Amino acid sequence: MTMMYQNRLPYSGTVILLFMTHLSMLAMVFIRGSLVAPMEFLKLILAVLVLDAGYLLVTLFYKQMTYTLDFMLLCILGISLIFQSCFGGISLSFKHLISCVMCLASCEAGFLLTRNHEWIRKQKIYIYILMFLLFLSIVFLTDNQKKWITIGSFSIQPSEFIKPCFILVCAASIVELHKKLKIAFFYISKDSLILCIAALVIFALQWWCHDLGSLPTFGMIFLCALFCRFCYPKAKISKRLVVIGCAVFALVLVLAWSFAPEYVQKRLHADIWADRYGDGYQQCEALIGIAKGGWLGVGAGNGGLHKIFAHDSDIVFATVCEEWGLLNAVLAVMLILIMLMTALMNPPKSYYHAMMTAGVTACFLMQMSLNIFGSCNLIPFTGVTLPFLSTGGSSMMSCGFLVGMLKAGQSPLFQHEAMKRKKQKERQKAKKSAQKSRKKVNAS
Repeated sequence: MTMMYQNRLPYSGTVILLFMTHLSMLAMVFIRGSLVAPMEFLKLILAVLVLDAGYLLVTLFYKQMTYTLDFMLLCILGISLIFQSCFGGISLSFKHLISCVMCLASCEAGFLLTRNHEWIRKQKIYIYILMFLLFLSIVFLTDNQKKWITIGSFSIQPSEFIKPCFILVCAASIVELHKKLKIAFFYISKDSLILCIAALVIFALQWWCHDLGSLPTFGMIFLCALFCRFCYPKAKISKRLVVIGCAVFALVLVLAWSFAPEYVQKRLHADIWADRYGDGYQQCEALIGIAKGGWLGVGAGNGGLHKIFAHDSDIVFATVCEEWGLLNAVLAVMLILIMLMTALMNPPKSYYHAMMTAGVTACFLMQMSLNIFGSCNLIPFTGVTLPFLSTGGSSMMSCGFLVGMLKAGQSPLFQHEAMKRKKQKERQKAKKSAQKSRKKVNAS
């Protein structure tokens, strides 16, 4: 145990590494960027350093057994703030700074709410109610099927908050598999039935909102839950049921491909270069920007993709590639992947947390794949944001909450408490055995 702690990077060393990462990026902005307004650059430096120092100071007021994901999230958000503040000119993106702060706060909320698997399992009825309210908000509060709730100058996307709720529903349905009810001639888990109904409602709402680009993300979470269902220790699944499930899944894919709306069919079979100034305009410009940036980019603020619609959200990967180069863009994405792998490498505290961690990882991987491959024209353009790097308060809060769930699943806090309880039991047993031995001595 002593050797394991000696091999870890010290807390102070991690802090220095974090600051050096952001300072080196700011130095690249100073060397290769277009510094038209030096005061804006100073604001950016101040914002990044205050964000780092402020969050590190906050973490001193509560103790954790590990801060790995906290440091990695803070590093990603600092990189994202620098990226977003340099698109088309160096100017602090105050809106994205607020989104980063909300993301960090949401991360801590996700950690505190989900770290105790026994408590969160008992709250599943409230999670079901919250999902139902989010469904109602999409139907009655979004404007003209555009997925957004607009309040003055602010807008909220309810579907982003459905993702963590749906993952928690998946985790509850997996753990409660042994509690089955007999309905007609079938034994069905009540929570699994609720999960299937929620998945169908999500599919219907995404279809109604013309937001089919988000469907693969929810579909991947659902498939991950099914896979964990097969791996559940108490699960007894016949081979016939597996074959039937695969056949139904294949049939659904064929029907979805055949009866997809006209605009989806157009994207699936479109030649973007033949319609370069029409429907293929965004993807063509994104590919040109990636090629223009090369490995090291044209320099912060020197790109031209900032003139394209959704340059900071849906095609942000291409915008980063243009100004910072493919190398820096891939490194930023790799940092997110390393954060996911860090959570997966640590043994989970419970089967509930195992499903929760797997669901969060599946959500991030699918969302990242859709954005990056869409920007590179490897798949049809979906309009899905890239986690942490794209703008959007709803997306940033949702992603932060998901990272908090990852942190809750890999934190050894409850293992530490379990060790305390185990030691207490051992002490009680030792006292009882000592009392028995004394009684025997006295009797003799």
